[in-house]
Amino acid sequence: MKNVALHNLGCKVNSYEMEVMQQKLQEKEYGIVPFDSKADIYIINTCTVTNIADRKSRQMLHRAKQLNPEAVVVAVGCYVQTGQKTIEKDESIDLAIGNNRKKDIVEILEEFLNRRERGYNLQQAESEEEQVHRNSKTLDDTTVIDINHTYEYEEMTLKQTAEHTRAYIKIQDGCNQFCSYCAIPLARGRVRSRHAEDILKEIRGMVQAGYKEIVLTGIHISSYGIDFDEEEWKRGKSVETHRTDDRRDYSGGSKLINLVEMIHDIPGLERIRLGSLEPRIVTAETADRLAALSKVCPHFHLSLQSGCDATLKRMNRHYTAGEYFSGVEQLRRAFRHPAITTDVIVGFPGETEEEFAETKNFLEKVCFYEMHIFKYSKREGTVAANMPGQVPEQIKTERSNELFAMEKRQSFEFRKTYIGQEAEVLLEESVEIDGELWRVGHTKDYVKVAVKAKEAPPANTIVKVPVRGFLTEEILV
Repeated sequence: MKNVALHNLGCKVNSYEMEVMQQKLQEKEYGIVPFDSKADIYIINTCTVTNIADRKSRQMLHRAKQLNPEAVVVAVGCYVQTGQKTIEKDESIDLAIGNNRKKDIVEILEEFLNRRERGYNLQQAESEEEQVHRNSKTLDDTTVIDINHTYEYEEMTLKQTAEHTRAYIKIQDGCNQFCSYCAIPLARGRVRSRHAEDILKEIRGMVQAGYKEIVLTGIHISSYGIDFDEEEWKRGKSVETHRTDDRRDYSGGSKLINLVEMIHDIPGLERIRLGSLEPRIVTAETADRLAALSKVCPHFHLSLQSGCDATLKRMNRHYTAGEYFSGVEQLRRAFRHPAITTDVIVGFPGETEEEFAETKNFLEKVCFYEMHIFKYSKREGTVAANMPGQVPEQIKTERSNELFAMEKRQSFEFRKTYIGQEAEVLLEESVEIDGELWRVGHTKDYVKVAVKAKEAPPANTIVKVPVRGFLTEEILV
């Protein structure tokens, strides 16, 4: 029996995949222990979305080796895909596994441990049959296993999650957009969609396990299904039998919305929440189809990045600020007071004061519920890394601070509209605030609301409560 400590970095897709890896390890009777304790094996699911993410990944890998120098330290995921040269030289890493082999974590780990115990060195293997995998190679003391991309979706199935009320369901991987600043297509590869029957089966299992809300997640879920023809062709099957009536690309949203409609029919499921969406997917048709589904949460994350058309063009974002605003208007027409959230990058190469002012004006015009604000981070291998006009760090910080202040004000104004209204809340956890115990949960549009624990039913219950005001800056009561 060996103990394993796990640490996850990055997005909800990484979280989903980490929970699947933990599930597989537990099924093989590995003991799971806290990351700060002494373990036999440390597995860090890495991220590479920014330079800071790279640094955090390295820090956690080094920390693991410091916690137990004799342990096997395993790097998994996006940083492995993009940072191979650095990983080759990193003495803290014993085993590195790319994104496409996470589902095989137990088999890879056990083969590595067996060969380590027998004193084998893969570089001295006499034949391919003696190697762990044909794509394996030993680089100093670090074994890097299969970091190549695949054309097919790597099927994983989750049975339970760390959260007790909300389950994240991965429906696709990869991205074909190649935004000029983004390294994720390099780390995750091209779009690969999961078959609907596998998604529905997993969700039914989660509902039977008691989960009331599911969140559809992926690297670029708006692209869901656009690869099915290519996928079936590569498998040698007839593509005709897998075609839907509507053959448009993701900008029409047909396959994603078709999937949501199928999920909506699952008995016992109360809420469907969508992950980050491509702005062009929101048309009058898709907004109306979503609004017709009572289980769909009116909480939509439309990634913007900039409100300036010139900046968007340099970013290779494929839409204008006007087209983005049109999508927001369609959602606000179809839903009553939906929560619109977004991502914004400040200090993109070439961003002038005038361009930044244009973005600020646009953000005021849209008036978001929440904004996630990032300073541009140069990523090796991307087009933007070599663009002229790199913005100094001090200016990036000043601009991000301006937007943080705007975000705080807009978010407060959105929450304030709930005061005097009735809120439907999925209670999730118990929290002590100022010495009093509260049950805290979220509305469908992801606003936090608290109910006194002594007056509330248990967690994982949906209740309707009147909202009187603010308990904290972020929680209504």
